[in-house]
Amino acid sequence: MTQAINLDDQISVVGSAMHGQAALTWLNSNQADVVVLDVEMPVMDGISCLKQLRQSHPDLPVIMASSLTRAGAEITLQALDLGAAGCVAKPVASNAAEAIAQMAHDLLPLIKALVRDSQTDSQSLTNLQVRTTALPAKTPMVLVIGSSTGGPNALKTVLSALPEKFSLPILIAQHMPPLFTRTLAEHIQRDTGRPAAEAVDGALIERGHIYIAPGDFHMVVDKQDDRMVIRLNQEAPEHFCRPSVNPLYNSAANWYGSSVLAVMLTGMGDDGIEGARSISERQGYIIAQDEQSSVVWGMPGAIAKAGLANQVLPLRNIATELARLCS
Repeated sequence: MTQAINLDDQISVVGSAMHGQAALTWLNSNQADVVVLDVEMPVMDGISCLKQLRQSHPDLPVIMASSLTRAGAEITLQALDLGAAGCVAKPVASNAAEAIAQMAHDLLPLIKALVRDSQTDSQSLTNLQVRTTALPAKTPMVLVIGSSTGGPNALKTVLSALPEKFSLPILIAQHMPPLFTRTLAEHIQRDTGRPAAEAVDGALIERGHIYIAPGDFHMVVDKQDDRMVIRLNQEAPEHFCRPSVNPLYNSAANWYGSSVLAVMLTGMGDDGIEGARSISERQGYIIAQDEQSSVVWGMPGAIAKAGLANQVLPLRNIATELARLCS
């Protein structure tokens, strides 16, 4: 991990520890902008260390590194629930050089995004152009959500707060690797009581159901025999992501037009900006999470700054507004 971070001369490894207790001791007398914790450590594991860090250093961003396994995915979701800002999967590679390169690819942008976000003053919403449309042009028929860094907790907050009568099908593109997305779907079903699953190719899009794009696949909307269905593909990553929000947004705009209701939650980068433009051009309705409540205000910020959002809202208000728009 240290070797991967050292590939970027803008980032310095200021300390390292063999286990969680040593990390806590080091942080008592030293400072860091970000902490990267391995889930699996001797003496004190990553989860135990994270719990103590949330108490002693509540504002310090923590990234969890875990194995690309079902158990690793479960622990990662637990860590995100406990306040970890993000997660990366430890690479499965045939040689050390490949593993270091893969870790650098996943970890370095996340570190930079978290540090940049924590050091940037919030932008006044008065500087943003908002499409002041009180209600959608047509009755919403589908809800599409994009999210990345901080997304699992944001999704839980929004979806758990939706009223029982909210019956739109919900399609979600969350930047996560394979296995992790299946575990995320299970957590969402447990937390919301709604039918939720990792999407499968050809599945009918049903009201009241939640569909999560599988890791390493784009998820799009298509039409078959007058019914809306899900299609999965492994076309080239967009914005370095697969799943990407763009294919989901673009396809929803194509088939649902002005009946699309879209939400962009916290996440780094600007994935989804082109898809949001497609939704906007077809008079769909877009809500972006605000900067203050986002872990990283990249993806929602890009949409808000481009003037594509009908509303820019704190996370806690999004579910209530979705219910109002569909009432």
